[in-house]
Amino acid sequence: MEAKKTVQPNKQQMLNRLKRIEGQVRGIHNMIENDRYCVDVLTQISAIQAAINKVSLGLVEDHTRHCVANAIKNDNGEKAIDELMDVMKKML
Repeated sequence: MEAKKTVQPNKQQMLNRLKRIEGQVRGIHNMIENDRYCVDVLTQISAIQAAINKVSLGLVEDHTRHCVANAIKNDNGEKAIDELMDVMKKML
């Protein structure tokens, strides 16, 4: 029996980062409930945006290095590149 190929090689690292982001979002929720200073809330939102961007870039890199590279090797590169570019346009 063939071993299952890992689709997401950095899965645990990303899950850990997402758990931290969840905690940060809950923290912002509490800050707003407790009428914290707007600048403090905005600073935390900025930190979450940066963390989400890191997750996104990590996924893009893994996808490019594995899925797109494999598609190119298997003569399906144009479709994979088009898909990647569509996602990048949405992200930006």
